[in-house]
Amino acid sequence: MKDLFKNLKVIDLSTVLAGPSVGTFFAELGADVLKIESPHQGDVTRSWKVPNENPKAKVSAYFSSVNFKKKYTQLNLAKQRDYRIFMKHVENADILISNFKKGDDHKLNVEDHTLRNINPKLIIGKISGFGSDSDRIAYDLILQAESGFMSINGETNQAPLKMPVALIDVLAAHHLKEGILLALLSKQPKTIDVSLYDSAVCSLMNQASNYLMTGNKPQRQGNLHPNIAPYGELFKTAEGEWVTFAIGSNRHFDKLCDVLELQELKKAESFNTNQSRVKNRTKLGQLIEKKVKYFSIQSLLKICLEQNIPCAQIKSIDTVLKDRLSKKLIRKETIEGIETQRITSIASKWS
Repeated sequence: MKDLFKNLKVIDLSTVLAGPSVGTFFAELGADVLKIESPHQGDVTRSWKVPNENPKAKVSAYFSSVNFKKKYTQLNLAKQRDYRIFMKHVENADILISNFKKGDDHKLNVEDHTLRNINPKLIIGKISGFGSDSDRIAYDLILQAESGFMSINGETNQAPLKMPVALIDVLAAHHLKEGILLALLSKQPKTIDVSLYDSAVCSLMNQASNYLMTGNKPQRQGNLHPNIAPYGELFKTAEGEWVTFAIGSNRHFDKLCDVLELQELKKAESFNTNQSRVKNRTKLGQLIEKKVKYFSIQSLLKICLEQNIPCAQIKSIDTVLKDRLSKKLIRKETIEGIETQRITSIASKWS
C-alpha cells in the first residue's frame, strides 16, 4: 500500500494542520510531495514548541506531526524568479493543496484558471475557514466555538470546553482527502474547496438530529451520551483507577448486571429499557459505583472482555503510546537533522 501513489506528484502550499496532513496522507502512500514554504517564516507550526523543545531547532513536534516523507523548498511567489520555479513544478503536478487567505491567490497569481493554463489536469484542493468568500481568520479553537462543539463539550454547569486536539482541522483534512480521491477516481481536474466550518457542522451527527427532530437543545453533560446509558459515566476501581462502560443494548446491560451482581435491575421498570436508563442514569450510576469499587481494574476488565461487555480503563497518552498496538502506528523520520516521530495518517489495513 505504501507505493499506491508512487507516480503521483503533489504540491503542498498549505500550513498548520489540515492541509499539511492531507499532503502527509499522500506521501505515506508513496506520492512525491513537495512542501513549498515562504522564505520569510515557513510553516508557522515550526515555531509552535512545547517548553522542553530546543528553541533554536527549525522543526517542532507539532510540525512533525503532519509533515512526513515530504521534500521541502522555500519560494517567494511574489518574486518572478521564484514564481517561475513554482510554475515549473505545477506543470508536472497532479495535485496542489493550499489554504490561502481570501485574495492571496489573486495577489500571488495562483488562481485556478492560471494554474490550469499551465496544467489542465491539475486537481486543486483548498482549505478555508468559513468558506472561500470569507476573509475571517480561522484557527481550530475559533471553529470549535462557532460550530457548537464547545457548547456541548464540558461538565454540566461549567464553562464550555474545547477538545484537546485540533479536531475540526482533522475533520476538514479527511473531507479534503475524500474530495481529492473522488477527483482522482473520476479522472477530472476538479477544485475541491473544504471549509473548516462546514466540516465541523457536518460532524455534529446525532447531536444535530436530536435538535432538528425533537427540538431538544444539546447541553454540556461531560462524558455522558445523550441517547445511551450507562455510557460515559466514570467509576473508580479498588485501587483508584478510572473505568467506563459503553452499554448500547439491553443484552450488554443484562451482562453488566450479572457481573456486578445487580440482577434485580434487569427487570426493574426504571432500568429495563435504554430510554428508562437514560431518564434514571444518575440513580443507575450510583448503584454501579457501589459495586465497581470492590473490583480491581484488571479483574473487572478481564471479566468484561470475556463477556463482551464494552468496558475500558481511562489511559494516559504516555500509556497509550507505549502499548504494542500503538507502537505499530508510530512513524519516524529525520527532518533537517531533527529526529522526528508522529502517528501514521493511515489507519486502514489492506489485504
